[in-house]
Amino acid sequence: MSDRRRRKSLSIFRPSVNSLTPIYDGAPSSAPALSLKKKLRQSSTFSMPSTPTSPLSSPALERTDSQNSFGRSSSPITLSRPRTLQKVSRPSSIFGSFRSLHSLQDEDEKLVRTQSTPSSVNEDTSSYFDVLNMIVLHHGEVQSGGGMFRKKNTYLVLTNSHLLRFKSQAKAAEAFPSIPASLGRNSTLRHSRLSSAGSMHEAPPPNDGCNSTPLSQVVAVYKLDDGRPYFTIEVAHLDEEMNQASTMSLLLNDPRESDLWLSSIRAAITKSRLTDPTPPIRRTIEHLVRVVEHECDYDPLHFRVFKVVQRATKTGARSSSDDLSKLTSNIHYLVIGFQKVHLVPLSRLAKSGSSTSLSESSGCSHGVVSLTSIFMQSFDDSFQLAFRIPLQPSTTLFLASSSVTDIALWVRHAADFLRPAWLEQPFSWHVPRALDDSILPISAPEEEDHFCFDRTLTAYCSAYNVDPSNIRYTVNYSCEDAPQFELLEPNHSRRSRYTVLELLSIMRALRYNESFHSISFRKIDLSGLHGLSDQFGSEHLLWTTRSGVPLTLLLKEQSWLLVQEIQSLALKSKRLRRLNFFHCLKRKPRDEDGLRDPGSGICEALFPLCAQQLTNVDWITLNGVTLAEIDIDYLYAAAIEKSCHFRAVDLGHCGLGDGSLKTVMEALRHQEETLESVDYSGNPVRLNRELLAKQLYRLQRVRKLDLSNTHCSAGKRGLLESGTLLRWRLEELSLSGTTLNEESVDALASYFADPKSNTLRQVQLNQCQLSGKDVARLAMAMCAGRTQPREVDFQVSENKLELGHDLLVEAFTSSSTPSQMTMQMLEYTREQNFRDLIEALSTNKTLIYLDISRTSLPFDANEQTCKVLRHMLETNDTLQELNLSGEETHLEAVTLGPGLRHALKGLEANKSLKVLRIEHQALGLPGANALASVLEKNHTLSELYCEDNGISLQSFTLLVNALKNNTSVFHIPNMDKDRAWSRQRVDREIDGLRDNSSSATGPSTKSTVIRAFSGAIHSGRSISGRGTEKPAPMPGYTEQDVQAAVASLDQRWDAQVRRLHGYLRRNYCTTHGLPLPEDDTTSPAGGSRKGSAGDSLAGALTAASLDRTPKMELDLQLGDEYRVGGDVEKGETLTGARTMPEEYSEKLIDIGDDESDSGGELIMARARPY
Repeated sequence: MSDRRRRKSLSIFRPSVNSLTPIYDGAPSSAPALSLKKKLRQSSTFSMPSTPTSPLSSPALERTDSQNSFGRSSSPITLSRPRTLQKVSRPSSIFGSFRSLHSLQDEDEKLVRTQSTPSSVNEDTSSYFDVLNMIVLHHGEVQSGGGMFRKKNTYLVLTNSHLLRFKSQAKAAEAFPSIPASLGRNSTLRHSRLSSAGSMHEAPPPNDGCNSTPLSQVVAVYKLDDGRPYFTIEVAHLDEEMNQASTMSLLLNDPRESDLWLSSIRAAITKSRLTDPTPPIRRTIEHLVRVVEHECDYDPLHFRVFKVVQRATKTGARSSSDDLSKLTSNIHYLVIGFQKVHLVPLSRLAKSGSSTSLSESSGCSHGVVSLTSIFMQSFDDSFQLAFRIPLQPSTTLFLASSSVTDIALWVRHAADFLRPAWLEQPFSWHVPRALDDSILPISAPEEEDHFCFDRTLTAYCSAYNVDPSNIRYTVNYSCEDAPQFELLEPNHSRRSRYTVLELLSIMRALRYNESFHSISFRKIDLSGLHGLSDQFGSEHLLWTTRSGVPLTLLLKEQSWLLVQEIQSLALKSKRLRRLNFFHCLKRKPRDEDGLRDPGSGICEALFPLCAQQLTNVDWITLNGVTLAEIDIDYLYAAAIEKSCHFRAVDLGHCGLGDGSLKTVMEALRHQEETLESVDYSGNPVRLNRELLAKQLYRLQRVRKLDLSNTHCSAGKRGLLESGTLLRWRLEELSLSGTTLNEESVDALASYFADPKSNTLRQVQLNQCQLSGKDVARLAMAMCAGRTQPREVDFQVSENKLELGHDLLVEAFTSSSTPSQMTMQMLEYTREQNFRDLIEALSTNKTLIYLDISRTSLPFDANEQTCKVLRHMLETNDTLQELNLSGEETHLEAVTLGPGLRHALKGLEANKSLKVLRIEHQALGLPGANALASVLEKNHTLSELYCEDNGISLQSFTLLVNALKNNTSVFHIPNMDKDRAWSRQRVDREIDGLRDNSSSATGPSTKSTVIRAFSGAIHSGRSISGRGTEKPAPMPGYTEQDVQAAVASLDQRWDAQVRRLHGYLRRNYCTTHGLPLPEDDTTSPAGGSRKGSAGDSLAGALTAASLDRTPKMELDLQLGDEYRVGGDVEKGETLTGARTMPEEYSEKLIDIGDDESDSGGELIMARARPY
């Protein structure tokens, strides 16, 4: 593992990419060459310099003048290529030769002939070689491999700038006098030992038979394991100007001589690049930028390019001649981008050499965070990069490069940058030990929040080929143990659960993150990780704690991914205190014979860490997760250790039986001094009242108690005792679904009246079989002896409040109620009781929040009840949030009736209400008109929730128009559900018209289609109820007519939604003192609202230009006698037929901009009967 004990990072905000980033400083350096360690990061051909200039401004490759040269002639001595007789079919040598000094015309002819045939020879761009400045570093006789079993002896000379190959030693001696003409016939090792490194030479005479390779063009030098009985060195080089890539194989018999040549060539290449770096080619950079941009990975600040060789590897111990002939290497560009490592082949313009040239291959990209191993050798340029995506086998790149050190450091830097919070990188770092001191530092994160969580998350998504836009989360700063990371449902229209790779990306991005004190997977399905093991690797499995101490607990390499990831979250974060797995697993217990249920995996991951104090997580929520016997064993083993210091282990709806719950209660008894939450709700058990009372009495610091839906043994003893409750400082008490007897109500009333209950913030007593008398008694106890309202959320839904209703009304009238009350699903058999409750609210001065939604009356509210409700809305000056929503099911609809529309008028004079919820009340167009009137006159209402009310386009337009003069409303829904309802009505009527058009007879007019669409625009009658008019046929219109009209309606809906957003944005900016957006169209000087003018079908038909459909144009061209469909009666003209939309528009309600904006009132026109 790669270890790093610091947390530093760079900013994730990238600059805009407007042009190519200069990545090379073409100015030659006059300073002497520094050490390799100091110039390590500048040795790359394309590395980022401190003072970048344009690549095009860099001078061409020039020779480096030696400061110690002497006897230099006035003009360089040139060498010529010998004119020898060769067979035409035989391939040319893989190396070029020196050229003699000829006339310029002869040289041009030779260049033309040379360039006409592709060659593998990497010649210098200049036709002349200044041999005066060449310093011989090493020389000797070697064997070069020209084919599979064909080799020949050549004399190799290594200088400070070139690697030269001569036909013989004599030819080399002619060029370099310091090389002896002959040393006998024995070992070539003596040649190497007698070579004069660093000696100066005079200008040699004109020579031939020499091939040269500039050291600046050498890509890599490495040992090649090709199965031959030699010690082979492969030298790969690339001429970017000529787009030629070639390799040269050196076959040596002595391993010492092989190592000497390898080290000498590598040292010469390094020194050459430090003293005279080669500028990049602009077309190459442009090509690489396009490739990286195609992968959405280009960032000018994170763009490193290196030339590498993808080495050929031998798979077996012994290989045949055919296998060896297939061993070819390929030169690529290795690009280290922002989130990926790209292996880009040479462009298609690249020319290959002869039989040993490099072939093209397809490129690939791998995520930096998917890196599993970096392996490099110290004796050559070879290295390996291994990448792996979870649940897939590893992919290893066998590469070689003279910039191997830079590549290793920059890849490590990219991994550190993408995971700045990680102290230990999850990949193997097999590099020379001296390289650890050269690891590039990263700066501390300053501009990014949460320890660069977004940066790490997007990096994992990119590496795992996951769309990061599907991941939704929020950070809660107002909860306990804040900030809390809360994962939300995926942002995907077709699925509601995350994939395995998405979950792994999220969890691995959360590792080592110290900014979150709580992590919540509430209602996020983690079943994809349950029971799933990764058989292809275990690089993400942790073996040490955050401080580096080896783990002593038993870790299974093949354990479930769910276990591994949860352990990593708890183990690698010191500040993490709370984990919430509320209903995150959908599993069923196994009942197979002989097989033990493996459990949920969550207990296996967390409780062993808690038992050994390896994590600070002490609040674990397991509600809704079915636990097995093995889970209880893990819990028991940890809970009996007092050193765990559990604050909460919530076990609601976990499927615990009597025995399992008894074991849990016995174990948690050891945590009596630290336990703050007790949750046994929803388990199929029957609690013993005495045993429960003893266990609860021992606890000392309980703040939250949840015994909802719990069955207790029979007896007169209450479920809770006031003495036990007074020992605690309760904040939340939930007993919903649990029947409370009279003793329990007395205990609760005594507790509520005591000042020690002042810390209570929420009481849930839903479905507890309470009467109105019991609720009134508890409410009065909360307010006894208080001058200010008790700030408690008191929930008493689905109780029999009509029994003893007079006492409840008295409590409301005397303002003996807490500040928040929820009384949903009240069922009244007498409407008078509901009217009395509403009348009591008119004088109540303590309620701030009231929820009486889904209230059921025997009939629709009568006129008197609606008048009382209107009076309450007018006079109540303390209520700030009111919920009057109904309920709509397949069997029945619970509403207050049409009189509610009249009662809403009382809000026009209300001065306190801020939030109104009035959904599922079938308001329709009259109700929308009433709400529009309220919005025009009420200036305190800030949020209005009114979906699922049969709001049509015309009704929605009324609401939007009412916001023109309203500056207090911040939220009104987009009416997506009502829009879908309206569209379904249109589709049903159109389908009915199509079904009947084939069998209908008689003439048809456009009024048929207009009548079909009128229901979508106005809140008219339903097509499925009684009295529905049977749709008539529509043979007079084509399919294009209908589609154009529907598209026009959709466009007008969209226009109204845009107007709504504009008004809400204006109100928000005005209230908070923010400047209005420049593109605001709601101001008086803003853009027009032409798209919303007129919501009648006539307007829709006009906007869609139905008169210019293909059928209508055909009718006009053919005339009356050829008109298709026969929809023109005898004596009727086409002009008369086409005037039907305008004629029918007189019968429809037309809301235009001018009329609706002036007063917002609906202008009703007298309609003629159909």
